Amino acid sequence: MSSRILVTGGAGFIGSFAVRALARAGHEVVVYDNLRQGHREAVDRLNAAAPGRTPIRLIEGDIRDRAALAGALTAHRIEAVMHFAAWLLVGESVSRPVEYYENNVGGALAVLAAMADAKVPAFIFSSTAATFGEPERAPIDEDHPQRPINPYGETKLAVERALPHFERAYGIRSVVLRYFNAAGADPDGILGEDHQPEVHLIPRAIDAILGAEPLSIFGDDYPTPDGTCLRDYVHVVDLADAHLLSLAHLLGGGSSRAYNLGIGRPFSVREVLQAVEAVAGTPVPHTMGPRRPGDPAVLYASADRIRRDLGWTPAFLDLRTIVDTAWQWRRRHPRGYSGGAAARSGA
Repeated sequence: MSSRILVTGGAGFIGSFAVRALARAGHEVVVYDNLRQGHREAVDRLNAAAPGRTPIRLIEGDIRDRAALAGALTAHRIEAVMHFAAWLLVGESVSRPVEYYENNVGGALAVLAAMADAKVPAFIFSSTAATFGEPERAPIDEDHPQRPINPYGETKLAVERALPHFERAYGIRSVVLRYFNAAGADPDGILGEDHQPEVHLIPRAIDAILGAEPLSIFGDDYPTPDGTCLRDYVHVVDLADAHLLSLAHLLGGGSSRAYNLGIGRPFSVREVLQAVEAVAGTPVPHTMGPRRPGDPAVLYASADRIRRDLGWTPAFLDLRTIVDTAWQWRRRHPRGYSGGAAARSGA
């Protein structure tokens, strides 16, 4: 059944993949994005790829503008909101906590308040494994204590903790999706990862091969088999599928939930480099540096709950396949969506 969905941050990396999944499933989609971190070209490409489909609408606006949000929700008769719009650089959150709280917490609360004004009952929240902080055990399940160690994780957890209050007061049911390491690109070549600055390991390794500065590896003395950190890489297409399943759950009257999203298998930094080198056929220029403060040695998910509840089954389980999709995108789009440095504006 077709529904009308508003996607905040829908011109960004994960948001644009969710928009594509929604449109392919027959939903009418409205993207709400200030384009500070997103890309108009991503929405344009999605519309160009399916000329006979109802066009994806793009509203350029700030998520902290409650009146504008409520107007968009009402005008387009929105039935559910997927909320991706947020700042996401851990290091930057440490040096700029005011802005992170204003945007990530204040912005999310403005979205929820506008939903209450417009009586929109369903909310899917893009959260993060950073809410768990230093893990006490691995894999990390949904019952693991949440003790963030940086402002970015704190802002996401603050929104998670607000959601039950909005449900009690306004009837807004929610699904919280906590990503581990989002990775990869569209196998069809339409969408990809285009950040500035780039902070994710796989595209940074690829960029080093393509002529950017050598990749810096933060520490090789961790208590892991090869001394580098272990992380759980989940393909962005699989993340989008989890959002689609969560939407169906809420629109079908399902209760509020929180889920971890990962493939449940960690890979080390060195293993990622080996996969990139195997795909590209050339070594990754890199340097070795000290540990980065706050980086746990091992971080990976248990996604058993969403598999059991919603039937989520990741299609991309092989690291080399995930890397190959990112390599193909980056090789064909070395300067991002529009081909110019100005387009490389963030998440």
